[in-house]
Amino acid sequence: MNDRAVSVLEEYDFEVLRTWKGRGTILFETKEGIRVLKEYNGMTDRLVWQNTLLTHIREQGDRKVEEILPNKEGELFTKDQDQITYIVKTYPQGRECSIRDPEECGRAMERLAGLHRKMHMGVEPGQELSVKTSLPLAKEYEKHNRELKRVRKYLRDKSQKSDFEFYLLKNYDLFLEKAVSVSEEWKKYCEKNGDPSSASKDVWCHGDYQYHNIILENDDMYVINFEKCGLDSQVRDVYLFFRKFLEKTNWSAAAGEKLLNSYERANPLNTEERIQLYYRLLYPEKFWKIVNFYYNAGRSWLPGKNIEKFEKLLRQEDEKERFLKELFG
Repeated sequence: MNDRAVSVLEEYDFEVLRTWKGRGTILFETKEGIRVLKEYNGMTDRLVWQNTLLTHIREQGDRKVEEILPNKEGELFTKDQDQITYIVKTYPQGRECSIRDPEECGRAMERLAGLHRKMHMGVEPGQELSVKTSLPLAKEYEKHNRELKRVRKYLRDKSQKSDFEFYLLKNYDLFLEKAVSVSEEWKKYCEKNGDPSSASKDVWCHGDYQYHNIILENDDMYVINFEKCGLDSQVRDVYLFFRKFLEKTNWSAAAGEKLLNSYERANPLNTEERIQLYYRLLYPEKFWKIVNFYYNAGRSWLPGKNIEKFEKLLRQEDEKERFLKELFG
């Protein structure tokens, strides 16, 4: 973030004592505590819904979530001289949750379960378009599969290939066939039973529940960065944190079962939700992420680092299949 962004803070009614850089943000200290300034790339009307949801959560007694702070004019966002939009939020003084610590991750899943129980908030008819709503899972997978096929054609047609591109293409069909197979299975399930991943009228999810967005301050766990929140199946949140943890534990069935139990003690999943979680885990999303990053990264592409990611993905594929059979039958 450009240091000129600090000038935005003049539009807020607090005294800035000192500033320092964070991950894509500027952190600063005030007499009231630590605050964070970050660029906001979403639609500003959706920012209103984010703030409404956070207020709804706090009104139910959960104060361990971030708060968006209004400027002197009462607006939730401020634009600088270049018309870049920024927001200012509260920020806990602590450290990120450790994805390698099973005990902390268990607490994070318990935290998510409690949070989900408070994330039921209706939307007035006609206002749905201003709320972020994810694609149903079947359409999301169809979109991913089209992208994977397009990149495969690009790789095949490319005359001069790097070592990574040869390596990727050699193993490409294995993952593409699995992606298509899972997508077709899920589509058939939805045609017969309905799509449990479709957004409901009052169930919200965080949208980016991962260890970077869980801050430990003393014995408390604060949840931040709700910018991707919206009407969606809450299984999306469970899946994201679950997958991140399992990749670090080489898909250990014992560790996975313990983690899932941590969530279900406070907020049990029903049969449809468990089936949805199974298919989310079965789909090779990590492969799609690597391919998508490679295709769109341009100059920021780092072949060495991503070869390592792909090699790890290949090594873990058998462990992942064993895990799914043990945990879900």
